[in-house]
Amino acid sequence: MKRMLLSFWAVSLALAMAYASPQQKLLTRYVDPFIGTDYVGHTYPAATLPFGMVQVGPDNFPKWTWDYCAGYNFDSDFLRGFSHTHLSGTGCADMGDVLFMPVTGEVPFVHESEEKSYGSHYSHKTEAAWPGYYGVHLTDYNIKVDLAATRRAAYHRYQYPRHEQSGILIDLEHGINDQVIESFVRVVDSQTVVGFRRSKGFVKDHQYYFYARFSKPFEQVTTYVDGKTGISSDVKGKAVKMLLRFATEMGENVDIKVGLSTISTEGAKHNVETEIPVWGIQKVIREAEETWHSYLSRIEMEELTEGQKVSFYTSLYHSLIMPNLVTDIDGQYVGWDHKPHHCEEGELFTNFSLWDTYRAQHPFLNLMYPEMNSAMIRSMLEKYRQTGLLVTNEYGLCETWCMIGNHAVNPIVDAYLKGDRSFDAELAYEAVKKSMTHDHNKADWTKYNQYGYFPYDDSYIESVSRTLESCYDDYCVAMMAKAMGKMADYRFFLKRAENYRNLFDKETGFMRARDTQGQWYEPFNPAALITPTPNKRRDYTEGNAWQWTWHVQHNPEGLIKLFGNKQAFVAKLDSLFQQDPSKIPGAEEIPDVTGLIGLYSHGNEPSHHVAYLYPYADRRDRTAEIVRRVFDEFYLASRDGLCGNDDCGQMSAWYMFSGMGFYPVDPVSGQYVFGAPQFKFMKLSLPNGKSLEIKANNISKENLYVKSIRFNGKLLKGRTISYETIMQGGVLEYDMTHELIKK
Repeated sequence: MKRMLLSFWAVSLALAMAYASPQQKLLTRYVDPFIGTDYVGHTYPAATLPFGMVQVGPDNFPKWTWDYCAGYNFDSDFLRGFSHTHLSGTGCADMGDVLFMPVTGEVPFVHESEEKSYGSHYSHKTEAAWPGYYGVHLTDYNIKVDLAATRRAAYHRYQYPRHEQSGILIDLEHGINDQVIESFVRVVDSQTVVGFRRSKGFVKDHQYYFYARFSKPFEQVTTYVDGKTGISSDVKGKAVKMLLRFATEMGENVDIKVGLSTISTEGAKHNVETEIPVWGIQKVIREAEETWHSYLSRIEMEELTEGQKVSFYTSLYHSLIMPNLVTDIDGQYVGWDHKPHHCEEGELFTNFSLWDTYRAQHPFLNLMYPEMNSAMIRSMLEKYRQTGLLVTNEYGLCETWCMIGNHAVNPIVDAYLKGDRSFDAELAYEAVKKSMTHDHNKADWTKYNQYGYFPYDDSYIESVSRTLESCYDDYCVAMMAKAMGKMADYRFFLKRAENYRNLFDKETGFMRARDTQGQWYEPFNPAALITPTPNKRRDYTEGNAWQWTWHVQHNPEGLIKLFGNKQAFVAKLDSLFQQDPSKIPGAEEIPDVTGLIGLYSHGNEPSHHVAYLYPYADRRDRTAEIVRRVFDEFYLASRDGLCGNDDCGQMSAWYMFSGMGFYPVDPVSGQYVFGAPQFKFMKLSLPNGKSLEIKANNISKENLYVKSIRFNGKLLKGRTISYETIMQGGVLEYDMTHELIKK
């Protein structure tokens, strides 16, 4: 019997791969969704479309830990099932809504252990994933699983063995580290089920309705509600599960079309019937691949080293997963105020991790996918209309207040200054100004104005980081105010943007915490992530003084002056990369500080611009050396190929910009700081219809330095290239050499 089952699996796998493999001419063949699913990348292999509402894929944690923030990790060989929502690369766990699990035989409703569970073991050798598709073989049930996605719907295909008790278990209690507030599931007819799940966790209150249509009628219904089993076809509660039974023949496929909606089961039905009108997973997979190719093909590249093409297109893929769609096909949705709304124009999105993504992901979208970035901006402003506040760190249409800063300000200003007029500019300015002047959960501006910094002894944890990030936000508001002729505001915010000077200790050469009396916090250890106090107060966000001292994105020249001169600045910056990373006080409690070169932490966002500060001190060679090392060590074409949380595409966007040879240290300035390209050739199909070719002449493992840079044949002598220059299109050529070129 075992031999027969293995033979069945081999045949079914071959058949599945025949219809569900990436087309050879599509760039999807270079994307590996498994990259980052091991170590701390916190990515997932679920099937999804660019910025889609649905991410249908495996949840395999037996019990939640930090490693399973996305619901999936390579360390496990056990699957609980396949849920429809996931977060990509975050350090906080949530989602995992509406879990489906195909089963055979008698199964328990309650997951007690791997031995006593409705879940199944599996082998990573039987997994397959590419953009829009995920597949696996469930060992315990001998069921082949194929999953595909549209923007608002999922297609499940389960291939069963011969069994009198085959079935589908729908689990609405399941979630990735959250708790159900209320839920229901209802049988509409012998092939249709609808339901609702509302939960709280990291996201304090989010909800999804679903509509599921089966290709095969189910013959028996068993339910589990808050500890009790029954046979009702309409149940509600907190722990709600339903098992749908039918008999299957060997190799029989049972297909399910599942739609999601934030507003109603009717909305979910309309979504799935519009996006998947007919049966057949092949069409869904093919259309998903073609959609992804249309996004990926805006950038062509020729790799320098083996694996770079996979790393690049996977990074591009990861940068286009979040934020996520919330509006139905007809524009209906439940808003940030938890009331029904209708979006009159375009679409709206949620899941904004702006502390991470303002640095490179949103600038990348604004450069290459401005139509999507505009939709994100309109979503931020719609949230402001409904709640009176801009987004800070928002998931599932709920503000989590997880991170610091007011970083919706940055992409809004960036878009406006680069000519985006798809949103109400006056409303946008009102929103960014209010964020930086009206007290809210993360900022007491009255006290900030009084002291010129957030004092650590006045209930401000992470006071240094809060001050430094507020300086950049202030600068952004100042730039928008100037562009709109609001000169009084311009002067106010520009002056406040210099508050970083108030935390620089010239004696130690670090940004340090001060109290309401102006005294430095003691004892001071620049490597410490947590202060040695009973309450383990933190003065820096997910970092230490070594990592945060450089956080003056808007005025690197001013930071250099604080050190005295360029030579002193370079010496201090060099020492960051030379520190001993083996002992960092508090490292066991702050798991985000990863990807270390000395105490430079590439696995966490505050470090991402740091290597690009060297050109301000005439040492572009150091940037080239560090970027090459990061490429070679921290972005690999393997499951453990990411050195830190991808954080909704920010890690990936850094890789893409750096591969081009420049990076937005100050995104709203319209200037990109030159580093050194990492690929032989790139071609950007710009949104204005023009193209930019990027050539790295004579690049090699040894030739990592830039000797000269030419744009359309003209020598460029500065440290930056402007947005306007890039948009002209043409040819950007780097002449590479092995000789150390400092300037």
